[in-house]
Amino acid sequence: MRPIYDSWDRAYKTVFGALRQNEPCTFTICLPKSTVLDTNPMMVLYRPGMKERFIPMNTVCESGDYVYYSTTTSARFIGVHYYYFSFIVGGQWHWIKKISAHEGGENDQGGLFQLTVCDDEFETPDFLKGGVMYQIFPDRFCRSGQPHDNIPSGRVLRDDWGGTPWYKPDENGHVWNNDYFGGDLAGIMMKLPYLSELGVTCIYLNPIFESHENHRYNTANYRKVDPLLGTNEDFRALCEKAKEYGISIILDGVFSHTGADSIYFNKFNRYPNEGAYNSPNSPYFKWYSFMHYPDTYEAWWGIDTLPNVNENEPEYTDYICGKGGVLEYWMSLGAAGYRLDVADELPNEFLDRLHDCVKRYDGDHIVIGEVWEDASTKEAYGEKRRYLLGGQLDSVMNYPFRTAIMRWMGGCAPHEFVDGIMTILENYPKCVCDVLMNFVSTHDIERAITVFGGESSAGKSKDWMSERRLDPQQYDIGKKKLKCAMVLQFFLPGVPSIYYGDEAGLDGYGDPFNRRCYPWGHEDHELIAYTQELSRIRHSSEVFVDGALKFLCVEEDYVVFARYSAERAQAVITALNRAGHEVWIEAARIPFIGMCSTMETLHGIFEDGYVKLPPYEFCTVRADL
Repeated sequence: MRPIYDSWDRAYKTVFGALRQNEPCTFTICLPKSTVLDTNPMMVLYRPGMKERFIPMNTVCESGDYVYYSTTTSARFIGVHYYYFSFIVGGQWHWIKKISAHEGGENDQGGLFQLTVCDDEFETPDFLKGGVMYQIFPDRFCRSGQPHDNIPSGRVLRDDWGGTPWYKPDENGHVWNNDYFGGDLAGIMMKLPYLSELGVTCIYLNPIFESHENHRYNTANYRKVDPLLGTNEDFRALCEKAKEYGISIILDGVFSHTGADSIYFNKFNRYPNEGAYNSPNSPYFKWYSFMHYPDTYEAWWGIDTLPNVNENEPEYTDYICGKGGVLEYWMSLGAAGYRLDVADELPNEFLDRLHDCVKRYDGDHIVIGEVWEDASTKEAYGEKRRYLLGGQLDSVMNYPFRTAIMRWMGGCAPHEFVDGIMTILENYPKCVCDVLMNFVSTHDIERAITVFGGESSAGKSKDWMSERRLDPQQYDIGKKKLKCAMVLQFFLPGVPSIYYGDEAGLDGYGDPFNRRCYPWGHEDHELIAYTQELSRIRHSSEVFVDGALKFLCVEEDYVVFARYSAERAQAVITALNRAGHEVWIEAARIPFIGMCSTMETLHGIFEDGYVKLPPYEFCTVRADL
């Protein structure tokens, strides 16, 4: 039985996914001949807050027992639109609405199909497409051993690289995060050859600005590298050296709050200037909101060491986004763009200014937002966000993909995995999908190998997590599943982002245990080689730059998908086994295989007409169409 409508099938919707403003798209529905219509069906398209558009559909053809009706239309306004179809039989209205992630059915209680419409000139930077990102928590990646001057007071410099980060609160319940292992910019520069061999083309650095906690999300001075990491010139030198290896560097921008211990707020009188806490006459006073001066003020999530800023205060906005401001300054030293911390807490107007500043400097600089949900439908503080419509973000951290990957490796129904991936690709503009930041671990979540191999930490204390490491059996299963997850991370649309140490087998529960030091001298070299192999395959074909995705076979134990480009007449087909037993797949059952003129096995076993997948293994084939 044919579906009435399928938004993922180009026979029903000629442009997959989001549209550009005024871009024509043909929508087609299929009804049984036995459905005797009073009049031809209509497509109903609307944008929230505006009137519905009723668009007549014309009879296109008949085929067997079905009649096809189509209309070609476009959206005149940028924004998220919704649509469904309606028709009348015997004087009664009927509706075709969403009954699954992508199929429509005759059901007046179903959902509406989403149609994202972006600016017709929206493009994203090319430098990240087809590449590999590597995320570094600077204090914990590599310690050069070089001396650093002017280290602020109050810091504990540890000499036990790899020790458990401090996590216990003081007698007042405050965790100071003031223990430092000494990773620095010079250490990162020392490891550029290693990162290059890993296939890395972009480094994302967690905050490097002067701050007085080891995570550095409590900025003390936006215009100065933290002294323990080095100097501003060290950052310039790192960017220049990285460029020789074909590696770009993006910075973490923390613009929703500063540190209370900063030149701007100066609550603890560390700095000689007057901060907002010291005097209402401070040049920074208007940046903050005080309820009872000076002790009661708006703070990020109520944490009084992180006072919120008024991002739309003109003097603050100019300081960050203005001519010669913070953004321009670091780009002048070599930064290729920014990842924005808590992007959903930054007002639209501020994001507009930030985007304009970054793009004015150089259109190939990138802006990536931290958004945990579907960024196309995100609402924050009572306002619909327009992150991905053009004029704000180029990309987001792809938490929905991470959720889909982790759930698939956890045994969810195969169609749930496909739905999770395809829904994001359908809702986001294509140029965004090409630069999505795909990860399985970050500094904010448990490391994937621990999720896959370890005990659940749900309801457990930090004392429980602190010294809980994977035993050999747990590590073995965690590693096997991590390798599977990395195949999806590397070969699905977007850009894989390796969290430092994942490729070396570093484990860890939540913050701060997911931020342990990179295990130099104790790496899992087999896992590193595996990561290099994934990078090699990724860099071997341009379909990973901007190729489309098609799921070919989705079964209980395995998935087969293709990244392909009709323009290049090339495809890369990957089969992945998530099971603990061997799987054989008859090649004749894989749709793309029959269309291929030549094939080359890049990894795995493809012979005698079968794809042979050992437990937790994959096979990848490059094909000319």
